[in-house]
Formats: sequence, structure tokens, C-alpha cells
Amino acid sequence: MTDLVTFGETMIRLSPPDDERLETTTELEVRAAGAESNVAVAAARLGTEAVWTSKLPDSPLGRRVTSELESYGLETDPVLSDEGRQGTYYIEFAGEPRGTDVIYDRADAAVTTARAEELPIERIRESEWFYTSGITPALSDTLEETTEELLRAAREARTKTAFDLNYRSKLWSPAAARETLTGLFEHVDVLVTAVRDARNVLDATGDREAIARELADEWGFETVVLTLGAEGALAVHDGDLTRQSAFETETLDPIGTGDAFVGAFLAKRIGGGDIGGALEYGAATAALKRTIPGDIAVVTSVEVESVIDTAESGISR
Repeated sequence: MTDLVTFGETMIRLSPPDDERLETTTELEVRAAGAESNVAVAAARLGTEAVWTSKLPDSPLGRRVTSELESYGLETDPVLSDEGRQGTYYIEFAGEPRGTDVIYDRADAAVTTARAEELPIERIRESEWFYTSGITPALSDTLEETTEELLRAAREARTKTAFDLNYRSKLWSPAAARETLTGLFEHVDVLVTAVRDARNVLDATGDREAIARELADEWGFETVVLTLGAEGALAVHDGDLTRQSAFETETLDPIGTGDAFVGAFLAKRIGGGDIGGALEYGAATAALKRTIPGDIAVVTSVEVESVIDTAESGISR
């Protein structure tokens, strides 16, 4: 039995060095990047038997995605297609007032045509956990249907389901996201969401604890995890509230921080950890990710535990 299966798009990330402009750079750094594969890699690096599935073009760019993900120790099990293209995104880093800019180029990507029947659905049914995010159903009507079918199949097989709201304003409006995503919630055991998305997309009100309890009560989630940025995270699980502060970190590249948190949180839960331990593990992994270039948390359990131990001891290094 596989511990964790994740499903979603992985793109190729292209970025100029330092603070260069895209329109003037002569170099681009190439990396794989996608919420669901980011989560799977983080979990795999922390000892979880994880598999990422998707649909990719049978092309050099599709193979570039799988070869990089596998280099981190992740098993991949995508459908390969002769149709559709490899999605990409460009990211231009800069300080204020310019700021960081992200440009997506993912139209007609192979993944947008992925249907449940062509994916390794038995692996999902036989796994302990299944994870996807709100990015996936936003990409096409087909993926909206596929996401629901996979979540339903997992739930019917008693596979635990985890879902990160992961709202992206460049993909859809809050109203459109709310209509689609709340239709999936009956198939979700664990909901993860940034507190701002809970308010803006799900219309949740009140303070943070009230929001987490409101979501758990309204939709019957076993666990609701609210991420709070620099203030850490909190969770309501079976009615009990747990809080976790963020760990101090310097930021080299913040992209993928939330995915690192989720991957580590799931790894700890899959390994038998309680909610408090999982939040702590997630927060420490998120802190490490911010020091690592690219979308992916290339970390070890020793490093994560060192962050936790150092904070607990009060030692500054």
C-alpha cells in the first residue's frame, strides 16, 4: 500500500537570474514546479512512500518534469499523451516597488484533458492518503470532473483525503472558486487553507479560531488547518484547537512554502504523529523551504528536527 498519492499539474518554471527582467535576460533557470508534486516531494524526502500522478506530453519537456521529480526520490506515475503541451510559468524576482511577477503559459496543457479512467485510480483507492488542491479543478471543466471523481473514489475506498484550497486569482474569481470547491468538500477529510482564502473565497467570518471551527462544523471536516503566514498555523481536529508559531527564517525563495508545510504535515500524520507534532513539522519544513531556490523543499528529516530542537533549546546559530 502506498502512503500518499497526489494528483495535479506540474509545470516547468523558467526564471532569469537575480533581479533580471524577462525581456532583457539572456539566461533562464529551469525547474519543475507544481503544488501537488511539491507536496509529494516534501513528503517523500521526509520518509513517506509517495507517488505523484498527472498527465504529461510524451515529449522532452514532459520527460524533463518526471526526471527532475524522480531525482528527489519521488515515484512518478503519469499518463503520457501525444496531444497537449507542457505547461510553463515564468517568474521574475525583484524588490519593491517592482515586486515579484508570475506569468503563466499553461493553455492547452496535456493535464487539462486528464480523465479519471485513464489515471492510476486503483493506486489512489489502495493508498493511505490522497491529496490534491484547488488549483487542479480551476484548470478545465474536465479537471473539475476528474478531481471530484478521484476524491469520491478515494473516500469510498476509505482512503484519507486532504485538500488545499490553494486559491489563485489568475485562474478564477472567488465566486467561481467557491461554487466549485464547496461541491468537493463532501469528499474531503482534511482541509488546508490560508486564512485570507477562507475569508475571501469561502466567506468565513470571525477570528481565526472561529473560522476554523465554522468550516469544520459546516462541512464536517475531520481536520481544518489554517495557515497564517509569518504567524504560523492553527488546526481544529475533532473539535480540539492546536496552534503553532512560525520558525525564524531568512527568505531566499518563498515559492512553494505552503506546499512544503502540507507535505511535512501529511508525512508526520501518515507516520502516526498527532496534530501538534504535524503542525510543528510542517512549520519547520516551511522555514527551511524559504532558504531553498525553486518550488521544491529539498530537505531531510534531520534538518527539520534540527530546526525544531534549536528553537526549543533557545540556541541561536
